[in-house]
Amino acid sequence: MNDQTLVIYDFSVIYKILKEIEDHFNFRLINISKNKLQDCRLKNMDNFLIISPKKIKNEDNLIIIDKLPIEIPKLIESINIKFLKKIYNQQSEIDLGNYKLNLNSRMIFNNENSLNLTEREANIIIFLSKSGKPVKISKLQTEVWGHNSKLETHTVETHIYRLRSKISKSFKDDNFISSTKQGYVLKKINHE
Repeated sequence: MNDQTLVIYDFSVIYKILKEIEDHFNFRLINISKNKLQDCRLKNMDNFLIISPKKIKNEDNLIIIDKLPIEIPKLIESINIKFLKKIYNQQSEIDLGNYKLNLNSRMIFNNENSLNLTEREANIIIFLSKSGKPVKISKLQTEVWGHNSKLETHTVETHIYRLRSKISKSFKDDNFISSTKQGYVLKKINHE
């Protein structure tokens, strides 16, 4: 089982049916009676979906079942699709502090500007952001290019130089990627 939670709100019939076949799901079930939704602490859960017989104010993460009977296989399919879409959307962006990197479009952006990146440039940023510490050229060669030592170090340096130039030109940020004695590093991520 993973961290996905299906919240059945004020719909005991659906809860009873799904509870009987719960072992076949890749999500947890929670039953919440009417007027107890606020007490549920859904805001602490990242990956939840609510099933309800009616619209819930200020809640978009919802499947409304307002007509009965329903086909259980179709309901389960709908639940799984909603969860998959949510996971896909959560995984499509990397938070880089002052910037975000959209993995689908390979676009880095902030509140004022955006910049299209090549696949290699996006992969460099992704690898540096996941590292959290300075990365040597040889490590970038292996992890981003997939080569051992056949690639010349100036190829990596040239890519980093071009990426820094693009970032500087678009965002007026000369410190996005720093060079230290230990290697290249993204500037400290600033969550405001």
